[in-house]
Amino acid sequence: MSPSAYYSPNVTSKTSLALSSSHLRLEALKKEQQWLLKQTKRKRTELNNFVEQMRSLATDIFERGTPHVKKLEALDREIHRLFEEIFRTRKFGKKTKKNIEGIYQSLQLGGIISHQFNNEEEETDLDELFENHEPEANFSFEQEDDCEPGRGERQQFPQQQETKTKESRKIRQTFLRLAEIFHPDKVVDSENHVRHTEIMKEINRAYQEGDLARLLEIEQQHQAGKSIENETEDELTQNCARLEQENQFLKSQYENLKRELRLVKKTPEGMMVSDYRKAKREGIDPIVEIMEEMESQLQAIEELRDFIRDFREQKMTIKEFITGPTFWRQTPEEEMEDLLEEMFGDLLEVIRF
Repeated sequence: MSPSAYYSPNVTSKTSLALSSSHLRLEALKKEQQWLLKQTKRKRTELNNFVEQMRSLATDIFERGTPHVKKLEALDREIHRLFEEIFRTRKFGKKTKKNIEGIYQSLQLGGIISHQFNNEEEETDLDELFENHEPEANFSFEQEDDCEPGRGERQQFPQQQETKTKESRKIRQTFLRLAEIFHPDKVVDSENHVRHTEIMKEINRAYQEGDLARLLEIEQQHQAGKSIENETEDELTQNCARLEQENQFLKSQYENLKRELRLVKKTPEGMMVSDYRKAKREGIDPIVEIMEEMESQLQAIEELRDFIRDFREQKMTIKEFITGPTFWRQTPEEEMEDLLEEMFGDLLEVIRF
């Protein structure tokens, strides 16, 4: 028996085993990538749906709440105008004037009406009231420079930048591969030209958004049914290395989407959506309740406006005015302030958003 014949079975066996191992590795990596693509797509959809619900809720509150806010702004301007007319047209003693000015300032400081102090003397009094009660803050950056976490972040930055650069390079490489396949100029018949044009639009959009998962998804759709049985060992090794790198970047993209969703949910608008969902599950329409509460509180501000107007028109005594309206005494200033802040705070944040 010749030496070549003796060693031939072993060599064939080793080669077969090596190829089998590479095939298994490649299949495992492909399955992992399929799972990552599925999870990334699911998380992206969840994020997009949540953001869309934030916008929808903000629009709904804005459209239904804007008339109430405009009424509040109109009442605010009217109350300021009434006080200006009172100070301009009525003659008071020094103590009485000071008491009325105190009521006017209390309404402003309490958040019942907007801040609009009339003269420099009032602003000076406020400055004197609050000055020298807090120690000056030390804005030195020396401690920050010596801070250990800061140094850690600076040391990590080059590594993070390198990872980001590699990921951007991988996205561009994938984009170029797909552009080579789906560029409309690569086909001549009109039907495929239209199809490639639409696919290329999606490829461009995914590239601009840095969405590697979507690019790989498009590529896999193109390669569906492609056999790897005839690939050489070198080709299998290269494909394994490529898939390992792509999967690593996909894991990063997936984690970033989860982190972004968590951050969005923690914003005031995000928490409002979460509260809205919870209320709806309990059969409550929170927007309707907000609007009803706003209407109730606007009526209270209108009663305050009428009370001040009656004083301007001398329909009550100075003592009655300083004592305050009956309905106002029944609702302490602190309670009214909290109600207004709760009622309008989130609404105005959503409107600005």
